[in-house]
Amino acid sequence: MANPMDIDCDKVDECTLSLLYLVTSQDKYGSRAWKSFGWATMDRLHEKGYISDPKSKAKSVAVSEEAVSRARELFEQFFAKQGGDRAA
Repeated sequence: MANPMDIDCDKVDECTLSLLYLVTSQDKYGSRAWKSFGWATMDRLHEKGYISDPKSKAKSVAVSEEAVSRARELFEQFFAKQGGDRAA
């Protein structure tokens, strides 16, 4: 693994946010995502205002509307197949 001083945490945060898109669901209270990613990254996403505080007993975090939109955009940027081919 790279020395932590060599890691671009913003890129890690973007990738994590994009993957949160896969585990985000809607209910009558808004969007929520399972918090199964590294604590440091989840803390940074919370500090950026994308998710609720991950240091709760809940197994999921609330996801802001802005974060859902950004997560979808990043997910498509990083993982969508070229030419409109998409997995079901």
